[in-house]
Amino acid sequence: MNRFLSAAFAAVLILCMPLAALSAPLVAKVDISTQTMTVIYNGQITYQWPVSTARTGKYTPRGAWSAKWLSRNHKSSLYNNAPMPFSIFFNGNYAIHGTNQISRLGRPASAGCVRLHPEHAAVLFDLTQQVGKQNMRVVIEN
Repeated sequence: MNRFLSAAFAAVLILCMPLAALSAPLVAKVDISTQTMTVIYNGQITYQWPVSTARTGKYTPRGAWSAKWLSRNHKSSLYNNAPMPFSIFFNGNYAIHGTNQISRLGRPASAGCVRLHPEHAAVLFDLTQQVGKQNMRVVIEN
């Protein structure tokens, strides 16, 4: 009986995890299938922006994370010092950040990060600073 209850409890937690992530003051919800980000601030949809996620042969992780660290003028240590303005790192080397390849937004083009127009990345970066990293969630799904 104990194992059954433990398994049931674990299943409920897994099912509720996306709901818990969406209850944060700031949520950046990325839909890979539509290449869009919906920003939910204090429970209200505030912005919807085109993004670029992983191109063929690369991978953008799916799941829910809090923001781990911020870097306003980041340069990639993996890709020839490529500019990554307004970076919000959420899972290892994966980040939401601005890009200078604006024409590629709305379709897969990155090495795995979530790319945004630099103006949009600045807005999200500032909102993250306002609410605090621990109160910002990144949710990536298909």
